[in-house]
Amino acid sequence: MNRWVGSIFLCIISTLLLMSWSVVAEGETCSGIVPMQYRNDKISILDFGGVGDGWTLNTKAFKEAIFRIQHLKRKGGTLLYIPAGVYLTGPFDLTSRMTLYLASGAVIKATQDPSQWPLVDPLPSYGRGRERPGARYMSLLHGDGLHDVIITGENGTIDGQGDVWWNMWRQRTLQFTRPHLVELMNSRGILISNVIFKNSPFWNIHPVYCSNVVIRYVTILAPTDSPNTDGIDPDSSSNVCIEDSYISVGDDLVAVKSGWDQYGIAYGRPSHGITIRRITGSSPFAGIAVGSETSGGVVDVLAEHISLFNMGIGIHIKTNIGRGGMIRNITVSNVYMENARTGIKIAGDVGDHPDENFNPNALPVVKGIKIKDVWGEKVLQAGLIHGLKNSPFSGICLSNINLHGNPGSQNSIWKCSDVSGAAIQVSPFPCAELTSSQQTGLQEIHVQSHRHHHQKVSYHYHKGSDHQGVLTVFLASGCVHSVNGGGHIIAKDA
Repeated sequence: MNRWVGSIFLCIISTLLLMSWSVVAEGETCSGIVPMQYRNDKISILDFGGVGDGWTLNTKAFKEAIFRIQHLKRKGGTLLYIPAGVYLTGPFDLTSRMTLYLASGAVIKATQDPSQWPLVDPLPSYGRGRERPGARYMSLLHGDGLHDVIITGENGTIDGQGDVWWNMWRQRTLQFTRPHLVELMNSRGILISNVIFKNSPFWNIHPVYCSNVVIRYVTILAPTDSPNTDGIDPDSSSNVCIEDSYISVGDDLVAVKSGWDQYGIAYGRPSHGITIRRITGSSPFAGIAVGSETSGGVVDVLAEHISLFNMGIGIHIKTNIGRGGMIRNITVSNVYMENARTGIKIAGDVGDHPDENFNPNALPVVKGIKIKDVWGEKVLQAGLIHGLKNSPFSGICLSNINLHGNPGSQNSIWKCSDVSGAAIQVSPFPCAELTSSQQTGLQEIHVQSHRHHHQKVSYHYHKGSDHQGVLTVFLASGCVHSVNGGGHIIAKDA
């Protein structure tokens, strides 16, 4: 049996199984991993001298309020209430078993005085600040080793006033790496919801070395020309749920990461169990991204029901030599994009290095990437897949993808190298490196499962193919783990 026959059947099986899940997914939520906690003990920032006039510096008030929560340790934790007003502040640490609650009209506004921003150590999986060697500025809201932390409210705002930082970056006058709006490290049981984040100096929300994190019903805003203002970057973290949010920023909307070159390889903590669902947004960079810092590995990522407008790249999986790590079992489905420079890009030549000590022989492994049910309008370049010569990308499965160019113009072709996989009903016609349904001779193929209704899809296959052998190839390849309920393939020759 030809290898490409196995690839095409593999992609068909994967597509049909995903079809049965897509209807359910529209109403699904992963947010139950961190339930909302009701806290009987409540205090107000006003009780600690907080002044919401937009001019008074409230760093001391926030620190004293959180010190009270930390040391009194009320049963069930404590809610810190921020009433309407504009509360200027420098960075401060959160604590465990607390809720930071922003009322309607409440604004926590970051000071633009860099001298008010303490320095913290670089992340061990990065080895240095992401932009500058050495230390980095502490995030506006920061925490390390915490549990049971909630940031929520009535769509109050956390404003990073990032323009002063963006200008320092543009003018190359930064001494240290810019601060995030929120960074929680080595923490678990984190819930962030119903808050507006705007004008972050750097990345907006950065859970790193965390587990059980829910981010939903948030709005994240920054100008399109604001540098590196990623929306949400789960980093070397597990069981992360990102849902029902709007993001419009100057860099990737959501980017899954896991450390940088030799430092990330040595730290060895992957990101896994990441769910991204019902996200809408725009950016000159990527909508859904994996990387480019993936040295600890990124596995088991599901992104679905995504709406993207005015994008640089719709779906971007990116890594580089020296990264090492494995990118595996990434599924992206039900995506609509409009006005994008590139629809889909999977590349091994993206991103810089922390220093000259990276190992050029540390090659990433990219396999088991499934992208399905994608519709694009005004997409200039349909897709690019550039693997690495000494580490080709494998198990790439594209199905039901339609990426249309501008009206009256002809879509540019796909460009691929060092990649293998399958493509089913992809328009414009996919690159030759991916075995395509348009190349085969099948009239009907049925996938029958003991748990699901009989399903049928029409393609082409070679008469007399060994269908059981094809299924064996599917299972061995890892693109599907099993046919649900012990089902089997029934095929009708052309």
